[in-house]
Amino acid sequence: MPDERSRTGVWLAGARGSVATTVVAGAAALRAGLAGPAGCVTEQPGFPDAGLPAVSDLVFGGHDIACTPLPKRAEQLVEAGVLPHGLPEAVHDDLASADAEIRPARLPGPAMSQSDAVEAIRADLTAFRERHGLARVVVVNVSSTEPVLTEHPAHRSAQALRAALDAGEDVLPSSSLYALAAITAGCPHVDFTPSTGMRIPALREMAEEAGLPFAGSDGKTGETLLKATLGPMFAARGLRVRAWSGTNLLGGGDGETLADPAAMASKTASKQRVLAETLGHPVEGEVHIDYVPSLGDWKTAWDHVTFEGFLGIRMNLQFTWAGCDSALAAPLVLDLARLTARAHERGISGPLGELAFFFKDPVFEDSAGSGDHAVMSQYETLRAFAARLGAGL
Repeated sequence: MPDERSRTGVWLAGARGSVATTVVAGAAALRAGLAGPAGCVTEQPGFPDAGLPAVSDLVFGGHDIACTPLPKRAEQLVEAGVLPHGLPEAVHDDLASADAEIRPARLPGPAMSQSDAVEAIRADLTAFRERHGLARVVVVNVSSTEPVLTEHPAHRSAQALRAALDAGEDVLPSSSLYALAAITAGCPHVDFTPSTGMRIPALREMAEEAGLPFAGSDGKTGETLLKATLGPMFAARGLRVRAWSGTNLLGGGDGETLADPAAMASKTASKQRVLAETLGHPVEGEVHIDYVPSLGDWKTAWDHVTFEGFLGIRMNLQFTWAGCDSALAAPLVLDLARLTARAHERGISGPLGELAFFFKDPVFEDSAGSGDHAVMSQYETLRAFAARLGAGL
């Protein structure tokens, strides 16, 4: 039996969503030997020596506005083809245990200020850690995408933000309330969505003051993963990309959320950013996202790339990516929770740019966001980081 203090909490904001349910069910399946670690980067060669917490040592909890229990959500995901038949029954106890640790989302309103909401979330995190005797808790945002943030003077510094919250002002989006609560509870934080989260200068300052690591944002699971892979190929071969357009068809809760133009603007911005970074120049074309309810948790992306070769000859590449969003995202959430927990254990703080491999719009040491967006370069950086985490073991 492992030492109880080696156990690591994973607190999911959006804990009853498709991604979170797949994370909990998948971790239980791995623990019970019912599935292999397909899609888990940290199970690849070189990572087992990093000293990461074992999947079997992860304890799950979280917040959500939804009330459907995890065992029932897992059954719904079986019907949608996201989870294999028989899995919810086989891991029922794990799903029920995690569901017992899910608390109602703390939403500011007439009876609760933003400051009060942060305190309530902090209290839930602290109680979870103490109740299970956990070494640490990593907060991971897997909730619905928010609209693009409207900047406020209170975002510029920790002092200004504290003053605004103390005065009862509403200056933070929900994702940033969770990021602030994580900081006050002494928890590392991961943004798996394109929502603002920790990307406010005041919160970044507060996290660094508290000596906490954080990572994000917007998990790179499909079309953008291919862009980050193919972009450097064109650049290395001297083939100038003239235009890159994409159409994404999404179902499920993510697609429904992104039917809102304000939320979609946040998502498309993170998806487009990688191209200019990897190609070294802007290109024509846009990303379009359409909500198709009948697709459920599945997504399809079709891209058309026009490029120029020797003597100015025009050519094109077209590709289609079809995948199950939750099955692509869940193993990455497990990877990120384990890596971030280990970074915290080793005393590493601030933005974990070494985890850029996992994100469309990664945070870097440079607060302006400049860094390497080429996926294989990012992978080598990640492997070097894993070696650093394991050094001295």
